[in-house]
Amino acid sequence: MPLMWSDIVRFATKFRHELHANPENTWQEFNTAAKIRKVLHEHGISYKECAKTGTVAVIGDNDSNKNIALRADIDALPITEDTDLVYKSSVNGCMHACGHDGHSATLLAVAIYLKQMEHELTNKVTLIFQPAEEGGHGAKKMIEEGCLEGIDYIFGWHNWPAIKFGEAACPDGVVMAANGTFHIDLYGVGGHSSQPELCKDPVLAGSAVVNSLQQIVSRRVAPQDSAVVTVTSFEAPSNLTTIPGHARLEGSIRISDTEARDNVGEMIKDITENTASAYGVTANVELRTRYGATINNPEAAGIMRNAIESVIGKNWRSNISLPIMASEDFSYYLEKIPGAYALIGADDGEGHNIACHNAGYDFNDKLIEPVSKILIQITGLNNKQ
Repeated sequence: MPLMWSDIVRFATKFRHELHANPENTWQEFNTAAKIRKVLHEHGISYKECAKTGTVAVIGDNDSNKNIALRADIDALPITEDTDLVYKSSVNGCMHACGHDGHSATLLAVAIYLKQMEHELTNKVTLIFQPAEEGGHGAKKMIEEGCLEGIDYIFGWHNWPAIKFGEAACPDGVVMAANGTFHIDLYGVGGHSSQPELCKDPVLAGSAVVNSLQQIVSRRVAPQDSAVVTVTSFEAPSNLTTIPGHARLEGSIRISDTEARDNVGEMIKDITENTASAYGVTANVELRTRYGATINNPEAAGIMRNAIESVIGKNWRSNISLPIMASEDFSYYLEKIPGAYALIGADDGEGHNIACHNAGYDFNDKLIEPVSKILIQITGLNNKQ
């Protein structure tokens, strides 16, 4: 017997709480995948495994007009939860601090509804439950194993606590930044703190490097380009009377253009090596690219905006500055096929303004129903329940 829409929403909310209480980190989402696949099986939705803990489900037939993919990420983060929720994480050092539990539950609600209304579908729908978004390049692995074969468009979304509930952002072009990291080892000559003239101090050189790197955004990047270069770690273990022989700096790059990210990396390398040399210290710089910029296809973004407006109303547009300087591996999909990614507001004035990746964060369950309707409409159906 088909479920009422209200029953589907209640089920998805309960399922979200179950995932929240039992989180699994990147590439460890075996139980999460099993729970998702169980629901799909119970509702007669065909699926296949992809990238071990990923799942690709299909609704509709091959004679349909288009094949539209909807994606949700499923992994948690290595963070110890600090909330009093009834469904608080039961796993020490692991929590759903980014709302992937909510993304997955929402896509399951969509799946159940679409399967019940399969006879009305004019488009084939592919549902992608993707692992390892949190730095694990899960989208890349899913693509390598064929998840985009035959797909015409792909759509995704992220809850966003900095945007008011009832508002959203879905621009043409860049919505989230490209990112990368840098890892700097400085090698000097250690010695007694009373004889600095006999040493080549990597702490002093490192301090100069930190200051010099701050000039990249202010003097080497155009003011019109959004960019962040942040030194996040400075390690030089020693004791009170010893100048160490080694220091290590690490940090991240965020910029709205993938090519520009790589250019900034080369600036970091050049500045570090030359600054270190001025202090008689040797520098080794390792640059690691992570995710490219998430760039919406204008046509697909228009489809998504129309669905958002239809569900949320005409005053849905957030005034948040774009691009967001966080990054997303949804960018891998958008490098391959047309698609769009939206940021949907979570801040309802009831504590859902706590930022993602914070130990006190919790996904706003109120998002499940409207976002499900938005995704359903993107497939060509209109859920009026």
